[in-house]
Amino acid sequence: MPHTITIIGAGSAVFSLGMVRDLCLTPSLQGSTVRFMDIDQGRLDAIHALCTRYAAEMGVSLHLEKTTDRRAALAGADVVVNAALVAGHHRLRAGWQVAQRHGYRWGGSLHVMHDEAFWVNFPQLRLFESVIEDVLELCPEAWYIQIANPVKAGITHLARTYPQAKIVGLCHGYGGVYYLANKLGLEREHLTYEIPGVNHFIWLTKLFYRGEDAMPLLAKWIEEQGPRHWQTCGYSDEMGPKKSDLFKRYGAWPIGDTGGDGGGSWGWEYHSDDATEARWREKPAVFWNKFFSGGEHEVAEIKRISGDHEARVTEHFPPHMSGESIIPVVEALLLDLPRVVLCNIPNTGEYVPGVPRDFQVEVPALVSRRGIQGIQTSGLPVAAQAALLRDCVAPTNLELAAYAQRDYGLLLELIMLDPWTRTPEQAKAMLDEVLALEFNAEMRDHYR
Repeated sequence: MPHTITIIGAGSAVFSLGMVRDLCLTPSLQGSTVRFMDIDQGRLDAIHALCTRYAAEMGVSLHLEKTTDRRAALAGADVVVNAALVAGHHRLRAGWQVAQRHGYRWGGSLHVMHDEAFWVNFPQLRLFESVIEDVLELCPEAWYIQIANPVKAGITHLARTYPQAKIVGLCHGYGGVYYLANKLGLEREHLTYEIPGVNHFIWLTKLFYRGEDAMPLLAKWIEEQGPRHWQTCGYSDEMGPKKSDLFKRYGAWPIGDTGGDGGGSWGWEYHSDDATEARWREKPAVFWNKFFSGGEHEVAEIKRISGDHEARVTEHFPPHMSGESIIPVVEALLLDLPRVVLCNIPNTGEYVPGVPRDFQVEVPALVSRRGIQGIQTSGLPVAAQAALLRDCVAPTNLELAAYAQRDYGLLLELIMLDPWTRTPEQAKAMLDEVLALEFNAEMRDHYR
């Protein structure tokens, strides 16, 4: 029976093309309807045309539709994937410039100098609510898969507010474990692991290779090969000196965005000044400059290929699975093909001991027609657990309370928790200047 998959924010061209490519490589989902929805007609037309050509080149039957009408896109859908970003990168950077003038810098500033900054999270939370309310009205049995950030705050807030909805968040950060495996000379098909935590703060606590404990290999690598690797590795490397040091301190390895630039460069002590950053081979500004310029290049390249009707799309984007877990999860949910996937879900079963039951956790889960069933983990070492509660759970709960109560004072207290806040006056001045930015009028009114 054909299924309908709706992508909200489909103008994110690389993401949408990756989903269609994975669909083309998943025979059981051929014949499905994919609805692209975006408010930007130009980007919507381009990605729809490109994906249509891709499916045709692959000889795959997919019914690809496009619309700027979200309610039309949602009607009768079986799965809704939300990849939309309301506040563009220009808003993020404008807020960062304000924060930097007031003494804030990258390094553990998870609600300011991060792509989950409070002024970006606000319109995202509004969007998530409106999408879920439409889903519950127009396709109440559909699974809502959230890809768009903030996953941590988003899944926590939506699960608390709309307990009747079928909600899950997905993130690819856990794939960093395969970088470690490659460095250790381990074949990924013989690898098993446990990586619990919350989104963008997950830790490798167990690693097995062919049934044998492989965690000691990490300590051995640090001692024997680490120093040589650190001389040539790039900034914020998955096995760079910072992450290696965190492993020695915490007894678990920070995976993916944890401690990385995409996760707010957590660990302020490694970023206290430029000289300290250099010593640990950390330079978040370089990462973000490449991120923004790389994104612009990808969009331009897709636009170019979309306009060149002689080009074969499959030559530019070869037909192999993207490594994202979205389509494997969709297949498991709709066709009852059980598989274990790392998912972002509420901690209702205390899958990560010590995290509040109504807070989002990232854990392995059994995915099938029965739903998404979290799998118990052994949790985190004491120091990692304390950092998670202090730097992730407490600020996110405070942000969500400020949002729900429209409370300026609580929003200010969120900024007071930032590791770079030195005085209440500094925090208030930065907050007021960010709220005064032209594009933050709705947020300004919300917290008036």
